Amino acid sequence: MEEELKWIQEVLTGNKQAYSHIIDKYKNLLYATVLRMTKNPQIAQDLVQEAFIKVYHQLGKFDHKGSFSSWIYRVTINHCMDEFRKKSYQLKQVQINEERVEDSNHPEIILLKKEKSRQLERLISTLPEDERLIILLRYVNELSYEEISELVEVPLSGVRNKLHRAKKKMRETINREGGYFYELSEGR
Repeated sequence: MEEELKWIQEVLTGNKQAYSHIIDKYKNLLYATVLRMTKNPQIAQDLVQEAFIKVYHQLGKFDHKGSFSSWIYRVTINHCMDEFRKKSYQLKQVQINEERVEDSNHPEIILLKKEKSRQLERLISTLPEDERLIILLRYVNELSYEEISELVEVPLSGVRNKLHRAKKKMRETINREGGYFYELSEGR
């Protein structure tokens, strides 16, 4: 955090090169988040570039009350949501990266893991947009409840409630349709 504050100060005092450090630190994390929202690499790349421009111009508005990472996520997600509304994009289902599936030489294991990923992707895609976003931020981006609350500007209790409701809906779908997710179907 101290390093980020140093970079922010340098940018604000005219050293535009210091902004490259911020971009390097956050470009992959922001791209992964936006890609999961859009499910389109080109659109995700464009939105992240636009978000970095917006962050640059709003850097003076960072108030140091929360973490910089939460702030930059919030600016990026707000930018994306604005663009979705403008261009009538729909948040598409989350895509689980199948290359991240554990390597195993046994074809049946690979097939089962891919099927489980597809089922999870489908389950998440059935959730309302706000719950889907909170699930992604919590379990894909591994943000804390506090960071999510700050990012989506929902009280902490609201984040917990939305997360609980989303998992409950996923459990109900599993119980109704069957599936691989023992941990969800058993209410864990």
